[in-house]
Amino acid sequence: MKPIALHWKILIGMILGVIFGFAMLQFDGGDQFVNNLIKPLGVIFIKLLKLIAIPLILASLIKGISDLKDISKLASIGVKTIVIYVLTTIIAISIGISLVNFFSPGDAVSDNTILKLTEVYSNNDSLQTKISEANKQQQNGPIDFLVDIVPENAFSALSNNKLMLQVIFLAIFIGISLLLIGEKKSKPLKDFFDSLNDLVLKMVDLIMLTAPYAVFALLANVIVSSNDPELLYALLFYALVVLAGLGLMFCFYMLILFLITKKNPFLFVKQISPAQLLAFSTSSSAATLPVTMNCIEKRVGVDREVSSFVLPVGATINMDGTSLYQAVAAVFIAQALNFDLTFSDQLMIILTALLASIGSAAVPGAGMVMLVIVLESVGFPADKLGIGLALIFAVDRPLDMCRTVINVTGDATVSTVIAKLEGKLKIK
Repeated sequence: MKPIALHWKILIGMILGVIFGFAMLQFDGGDQFVNNLIKPLGVIFIKLLKLIAIPLILASLIKGISDLKDISKLASIGVKTIVIYVLTTIIAISIGISLVNFFSPGDAVSDNTILKLTEVYSNNDSLQTKISEANKQQQNGPIDFLVDIVPENAFSALSNNKLMLQVIFLAIFIGISLLLIGEKKSKPLKDFFDSLNDLVLKMVDLIMLTAPYAVFALLANVIVSSNDPELLYALLFYALVVLAGLGLMFCFYMLILFLITKKNPFLFVKQISPAQLLAFSTSSSAATLPVTMNCIEKRVGVDREVSSFVLPVGATINMDGTSLYQAVAAVFIAQALNFDLTFSDQLMIILTALLASIGSAAVPGAGMVMLVIVLESVGFPADKLGIGLALIFAVDRPLDMCRTVINVTGDATVSTVIAKLEGKLKIK
């Protein structure tokens, strides 16, 4: 009997998790049972993926750069990566702005719904924390993110998953230095990182054996933690506009993939499906990164020289799904609260969402923090920020899961496209 493919196992785990979650809601204390005994299994899985994320980035990026033999190749890959990421992000934001202006979902929200959502969520601790974090972020200068990229302590950067850009900088710095000192002197250290890279990839394989059970636990927890169904229904139109935008962005990726690489989009989706399903379950690009790299290299056929640079950078700065969501959410909130947006305001949303995507951490919920920055960039009243965020807080979690899928799909697509442009793609 042919063994069941990993992506099917993960999908089955997700479906069973949803069914189990709904079943537990029918029993008194069912949600407590899931929170106390089932949820920890998913949390452990995410922690394991995050555990190996930094070692994987460090080892694979150093190996990839040191194997290039020529620094100009790195410059070529780097320029193409940044340019394509910026262009796709602008397209994503533009799609979101266009859809939300066309359908105007904010106009369909009644005053009673606004009042109820405000009562339920305006004093939510998580929401207030995100507003506070956004205010801290705004105190930084326009190019402070460049300062933040450079670590002052290598060990401090390596010990914090939120400092992924610093780890990338350190890895690039080491990789370039290994190139410059010559093959003979660099060989012992290169051999070490080669071994470390192989070790981490084997750890990914072992962790993925538990993936079906982990996504079962994660999805069950999402269901039992779901909010008031009435509120979810009231925001259905808004959610559908976001999903429509994400769907169009997905189609755009597949079109670009086919036009440049001539690769079958359906086969490509099948090859990266384990990463997509995990992105949906975890809502974290950073946690999914080891699996994305594994899929891209082993299943799609992208050379490690390309994937080791493009994917870590993408997981940190390429948040197309999140940027699209921010654009839709900002205009939706303005529509619902009767805050008029001029054409120049909407251009400012595009610019701010683009810059915010670079600084957005690849962890669950970071998009909400960036949304505050986007809203304040167009002069949205500070006293209404809590009400505005309360409007979308009820559906943020499921939409976060969906936009993370787009983030990961975008990273995988760009990596494959650049590999093709660099002659580093083996069609599988």
